[in-house]
Amino acid sequence: MRSPNAAAWLWLLRKEWRELLVSRSGWMLLVLMGPLTGASFIAAMRSYAEISGVNGGLAGVGEAMAPLIGVWAPTFSACELAAVFLLPFVAIRMVGADRQSGALKLELQRNISPFARMGAKVAVALAGWLIAMLPPASALLLWKSYGGTLYAPELLTLAGGHVLNAALTIALGAAAAAVTEHPSTAAIATLGVTVGTWMIHYFAALQGGLWERAAAFTPAAIIGDFQHGLLRLNAVLVAVLLTLAGLAIAAIWQRLGVRTWRRGAASLLVTFGAAVAIFGAAQVRPSWDLSESRGNSFPAADEQALRGLREPLKIVAHLAPEDPRRTDLERSAFGKLRRLMPNLEIEYQSATSTGLFEQSNAGYGEIWYLYQGRQQMSRVTTADGVLESIYEIAQVQLPGDVPETVFRGHPLAVLPAGASTVFYGLWPGLTLLSGILIRRQLQQSPR
Repeated sequence: MRSPNAAAWLWLLRKEWRELLVSRSGWMLLVLMGPLTGASFIAAMRSYAEISGVNGGLAGVGEAMAPLIGVWAPTFSACELAAVFLLPFVAIRMVGADRQSGALKLELQRNISPFARMGAKVAVALAGWLIAMLPPASALLLWKSYGGTLYAPELLTLAGGHVLNAALTIALGAAAAAVTEHPSTAAIATLGVTVGTWMIHYFAALQGGLWERAAAFTPAAIIGDFQHGLLRLNAVLVAVLLTLAGLAIAAIWQRLGVRTWRRGAASLLVTFGAAVAIFGAAQVRPSWDLSESRGNSFPAADEQALRGLREPLKIVAHLAPEDPRRTDLERSAFGKLRRLMPNLEIEYQSATSTGLFEQSNAGYGEIWYLYQGRQQMSRVTTADGVLESIYEIAQVQLPGDVPETVFRGHPLAVLPAGASTVFYGLWPGLTLLSGILIRRQLQQSPR
């Protein structure tokens, strides 16, 4: 026999699902996911086919032929756009519409805790998001029909990253809708937070330091790692903690019978606790390279040699935040070193943000390596150059020629035939038809 709480929660779950099926914002999200995915997938496929040698082009090899980078990261970027500009309205409607219509007062009469009530809304919103991810999933089937290959670990990592980003977006929209009095205000607040994360990236590029560390945990940066097949435990923990904090604040502000100052105090307490937990989670180091190309890792022999360096290693790079060489260093070498060496310290020094007026300085562009009292300078910004400098200053013999499987990519010189019909015609048409029929049936049936 079901408990009263369980029965009430299931009633709320069915009610929220019904509300999602009749909402215009939910169906608009589903309709637009087709064209968004189609535009990304078709453009990526055409570029991939040209690099693979279609129409007499010059075929390439290596990471350019990795489907994850060439096709799937651009294709699933449609999910990122939808999560930023469309999904918040779905979450805001699910939370804010109940207050506007008075349904929230009826829900409060049920024997359901505020957190369980918010959990039901989030569960339904995530279920709707999984349905919205069907167009990118259908792109996988098209790719397979063209003769392409799939690598499950990197695809699961990519899809899981977008689900995690969607959960964070839903929590943000729910919190904004619960705190504010009107859905339009909640939409502005949600957009303001999104723009704020973009500003963090802007300040990180100009000033570095703490801004750069904070930028590594913004949704855009986390999605960027997932798009390269990199799973960082600290990023996942931070995203989960932010999601839980947003949902907790939303649940607190849905307690209409509690005074405003009490709800505000509880929200501040949740914010402080989340900040402490996030600071601790950011220090967690484990990460996994789940890409087929192992583009986030050094060769196995080099990784083994680097793990053998027990003493602290410090690297001082005289490069400005917006210098392209600094970006290359981070992507090709420094990011990989941080994953391997817990005693690594990397410091950037520059007088300006662009480095344009520092070129006359003789020391600009130098990269200093300090290890066990020894120091060495280099200007090489490639991964091989960085490794060679580290081995030399650490007095470690370079790894020999160890046989290792080199990823050569999966060229596919095939144009995306039929993709336009699927994403621009079939998906929007069937979705619109389904939406009309389902909404009409639900609106006519008794509740």
